[in-house]
Amino acid sequence: MNARSDSTQWRDRLSWAELEDQSEILPESFYARPAEEVARALLGKILVHGRLAGRIVEVEAYLGADDPAAHASRGVTPRTRVIFGPPGRAYVFFIYGMYDCFNLIAEPEGAPGCVLIRAAEPLCGISEMRLRRPNARCVEELASGPGRLTMAFGITRRDTGRPVTGGDLTVRSLSGGASFEIETTPRIGIRRSAERPLRFLIAGNRFVSRRS
Repeated sequence: MNARSDSTQWRDRLSWAELEDQSEILPESFYARPAEEVARALLGKILVHGRLAGRIVEVEAYLGADDPAAHASRGVTPRTRVIFGPPGRAYVFFIYGMYDCFNLIAEPEGAPGCVLIRAAEPLCGISEMRLRRPNARCVEELASGPGRLTMAFGITRRDTGRPVTGGDLTVRSLSGGASFEIETTPRIGIRRSAERPLRFLIAGNRFVSRRS
Protein backbone atom coordinates (compact mmCIF):
# COMPACT_ATOMS: atom_id res chain seq x y z
CA MET A 1 0.00 0.00 0.00
CA ASN A 2 1.20 3.49 -0.82
CA ALA A 3 2.49 5.12 2.38
CA ARG A 4 0.76 8.38 1.47
CA SER A 5 -2.67 6.68 1.52
CA ASP A 6 -1.93 4.43 4.49
CA SER A 7 -4.03 5.29 7.57
CA THR A 8 -0.90 5.11 9.73
CA GLN A 9 0.21 8.43 8.26
CA TRP A 10 -2.48 10.17 10.34
CA ARG A 11 -0.99 9.04 13.66
CA ASP A 12 0.73 11.54 15.93
CA ARG A 13 4.49 11.72 15.57
CA LEU A 14 5.02 12.99 19.11
CA SER A 15 2.93 12.45 22.24
CA TRP A 16 1.64 15.43 24.20
CA ALA A 17 3.54 14.21 27.28
CA GLU A 18 6.79 14.06 25.30
CA LEU A 19 6.21 17.56 23.96
CA GLU A 20 5.58 19.06 27.39
CA ASP A 21 8.54 17.23 28.91
CA GLN A 22 11.03 18.02 26.15
CA SER A 23 10.20 21.62 25.23
CA GLU A 24 10.09 25.14 26.63
CA ILE A 25 7.95 28.10 25.61
CA LEU A 26 9.96 30.81 23.88
CA PRO A 27 10.13 34.06 25.89
CA GLU A 28 9.23 37.52 24.59
CA SER A 29 12.93 38.36 24.31
CA PHE A 30 13.25 35.74 21.54
CA TYR A 31 11.09 37.93 19.29
CA ALA A 32 12.64 41.30 20.19
CA ARG A 33 15.16 41.08 17.36
CA PRO A 34 15.20 41.96 13.65
CA ALA A 35 12.39 40.16 11.82
CA GLU A 36 14.76 38.42 9.43
CA GLU A 37 16.75 37.02 12.35
CA VAL A 38 13.60 35.87 14.15
CA ALA A 39 12.32 34.22 10.97
CA ARG A 40 15.42 32.07 10.64
CA ALA A 41 15.37 31.21 14.34
CA LEU A 42 11.73 30.08 14.19
CA LEU A 43 12.55 27.21 11.82
CA GLY A 44 12.43 23.96 13.74
CA LYS A 45 10.46 25.48 16.62
CA ILE A 46 7.10 24.01 17.62
CA LEU A 47 3.83 25.87 17.07
CA VAL A 48 1.21 24.82 19.63
CA HIS A 49 -2.50 25.63 19.75
CA GLY A 50 -4.39 23.71 22.38
CA ARG A 51 -3.33 20.08 21.93
CA LEU A 52 -2.28 20.62 18.33
CA ALA A 53 1.41 20.96 17.55
CA GLY A 54 3.63 21.18 14.50
CA ARG A 55 7.24 21.90 13.64
CA ILE A 56 7.66 25.20 11.79
CA VAL A 57 9.34 24.43 8.46
CA GLU A 58 8.74 27.54 6.33
CA VAL A 59 8.50 31.27 7.12
CA GLU A 60 8.74 34.70 5.51
CA ALA A 61 10.00 37.91 7.07
CA TYR A 62 8.18 41.22 6.57
CA LEU A 63 9.95 44.40 7.55
CA GLY A 64 8.95 48.01 8.20
CA ALA A 65 8.48 51.21 6.21
CA ASP A 66 11.04 50.26 3.54
CA ASP A 67 9.26 47.00 2.68
CA PRO A 68 6.31 47.74 0.36
CA ALA A 69 4.98 44.19 0.84
CA ALA A 70 4.68 44.67 4.61
CA HIS A 71 1.40 45.88 6.08
CA ALA A 72 3.45 48.04 8.46
CA SER A 73 4.73 50.10 5.53
CA ARG A 74 1.39 51.94 5.60
CA GLY A 75 2.05 53.18 9.11
CA VAL A 76 -0.03 52.71 12.25
CA THR A 77 -3.67 51.88 11.48
CA PRO A 78 -6.30 49.98 13.47
CA ARG A 79 -5.23 46.90 11.52
CA THR A 80 -1.46 47.30 11.87
CA ARG A 81 -1.25 48.71 15.41
CA VAL A 82 -0.37 45.26 16.78
CA ILE A 83 2.70 45.11 14.50
CA PHE A 84 4.11 48.20 16.22
CA GLY A 85 3.39 46.79 19.68
CA PRO A 86 5.24 44.36 21.94
CA PRO A 87 6.98 41.42 20.27
CA GLY A 88 5.81 37.85 20.64
CA ARG A 89 2.18 38.58 19.75
CA ALA A 90 -0.02 37.05 17.06
CA TYR A 91 -1.11 38.98 14.00
CA VAL A 92 -3.70 37.21 11.84
CA PHE A 93 -5.04 38.79 8.67
CA PHE A 94 -7.62 37.80 6.04
CA ILE A 95 -6.57 37.34 2.42
CA TYR A 96 -8.23 36.48 -0.90
CA GLY A 97 -11.61 36.63 0.81
CA MET A 98 -11.14 33.13 2.20
CA TYR A 99 -7.92 32.55 4.21
CA ASP A 100 -6.47 33.67 7.53
CA CYS A 101 -2.68 34.05 7.69
CA PHE A 102 -0.79 33.74 10.98
CA ASN A 103 2.16 36.01 11.78
CA LEU A 104 4.37 36.52 14.82
CA ILE A 105 5.37 40.04 15.78
CA ALA A 106 9.13 40.65 15.84
CA GLU A 107 11.40 43.62 16.62
CA PRO A 108 11.37 45.67 19.84
CA GLU A 109 8.16 47.54 20.61
CA GLY A 110 7.69 50.53 18.30
CA ALA A 111 9.77 49.01 15.48
CA PRO A 112 7.46 47.13 13.11
CA GLY A 113 8.24 43.69 11.77
CA CYS A 114 6.61 40.29 11.63
CA VAL A 115 7.13 36.74 10.44
CA LEU A 116 4.53 34.87 8.39
CA ILE A 117 4.33 31.19 9.34
CA ARG A 118 3.89 29.51 5.97
CA ALA A 119 4.05 25.80 6.78
CA ALA A 120 4.38 23.29 9.60
CA GLU A 121 5.05 19.57 9.96
CA PRO A 122 2.20 18.14 12.09
CA LEU A 123 3.33 16.38 15.27
CA CYS A 124 0.43 16.24 17.76
CA GLY A 125 -3.32 16.22 17.20
CA ILE A 126 -3.05 15.04 13.61
CA SER A 127 -6.46 13.36 13.65
CA GLU A 128 -8.07 16.65 14.73
CA MET A 129 -6.17 18.53 12.04
CA ARG A 130 -7.51 16.05 9.52
CA LEU A 131 -11.07 16.83 10.63
CA ARG A 132 -10.36 20.53 10.11
CA ARG A 133 -8.76 19.83 6.71
CA PRO A 134 -10.84 16.99 5.24
CA ASN A 135 -9.62 17.66 1.70
CA ALA A 136 -6.00 16.98 2.62
CA ARG A 137 -4.92 13.85 0.74
CA CYS A 138 -1.91 13.18 2.95
CA VAL A 139 -0.37 14.47 6.16
CA GLU A 140 2.07 16.58 4.14
CA GLU A 141 -0.87 18.70 2.92
CA LEU A 142 -2.42 19.43 6.31
CA ALA A 143 -0.46 22.63 7.04
CA SER A 144 1.60 23.19 3.89
CA GLY A 145 0.69 26.81 3.22
CA PRO A 146 -0.41 29.77 5.34
CA GLY A 147 -4.14 29.26 4.75
CA ARG A 148 -3.95 25.51 5.29
CA LEU A 149 -1.93 26.03 8.45
CA THR A 150 -4.47 28.32 10.14
CA MET A 151 -7.31 25.96 9.22
CA ALA A 152 -5.47 22.90 10.52
CA PHE A 153 -4.53 24.62 13.79
CA GLY A 154 -7.81 26.48 14.29
CA ILE A 155 -6.08 29.88 14.36
CA THR A 156 -8.30 32.84 13.40
CA ARG A 157 -8.31 36.63 13.34
CA ARG A 158 -9.70 36.52 16.88
CA ASP A 159 -6.20 35.50 17.96
CA THR A 160 -4.67 38.80 16.81
CA GLY A 161 -2.87 40.52 19.66
CA ARG A 162 -2.56 37.39 21.82
CA PRO A 163 0.87 36.77 23.38
CA VAL A 164 2.39 33.48 22.28
CA THR A 165 4.44 33.30 25.46
CA GLY A 166 1.71 31.63 27.53
CA GLY A 167 -1.79 30.20 27.34
CA ASP A 168 -2.92 27.76 24.67
CA LEU A 169 -1.24 29.48 21.70
CA THR A 170 2.54 29.27 22.07
CA VAL A 171 5.78 28.54 20.27
CA ARG A 172 8.16 26.10 21.92
CA SER A 173 11.77 25.06 21.56
CA LEU A 174 12.15 21.28 21.48
CA SER A 175 15.31 19.89 23.05
CA GLY A 176 17.41 17.48 21.03
CA GLY A 177 16.01 18.55 17.68
CA ALA A 178 17.72 17.38 14.49
CA SER A 179 20.08 19.79 12.76
CA PHE A 180 19.11 21.12 9.32
CA GLU A 181 20.16 23.48 6.57
CA ILE A 182 18.22 26.66 5.88
CA GLU A 183 17.28 27.43 2.30
CA THR A 184 16.67 31.07 1.35
CA THR A 185 14.43 32.13 -1.55
CA PRO A 186 12.43 35.17 -2.67
CA ARG A 187 9.03 35.53 -1.02
CA ILE A 188 6.11 33.98 -2.89
CA GLY A 189 2.44 34.81 -3.40
CA ILE A 190 2.99 38.59 -3.41
CA ARG A 191 3.54 41.24 -6.08
CA ARG A 192 5.42 43.99 -4.24
CA SER A 193 9.07 43.38 -3.34
CA ALA A 194 8.66 39.73 -4.23
CA GLU A 195 12.31 39.52 -5.24
CA ARG A 196 13.61 40.04 -1.70
CA PRO A 197 15.27 36.86 -0.33
CA LEU A 198 13.18 36.76 2.84
CA ARG A 199 11.57 33.32 2.60
CA PHE A 200 13.31 30.69 4.71
CA LEU A 201 12.63 26.97 4.82
CA ILE A 202 14.16 23.78 6.09
CA ALA A 203 16.03 22.48 3.05
CA GLY A 204 14.58 19.28 1.62
CA ASN A 205 11.59 19.23 3.97
CA ARG A 206 8.52 17.66 2.34
CA PHE A 207 6.03 19.69 4.41
CA VAL A 208 6.84 23.09 2.89
CA SER A 209 4.25 24.88 0.75
CA ARG A 210 6.35 24.98 -2.38
CA ARG A 211 9.75 23.48 -3.07
CA SER A 212 12.34 25.44 -5.00
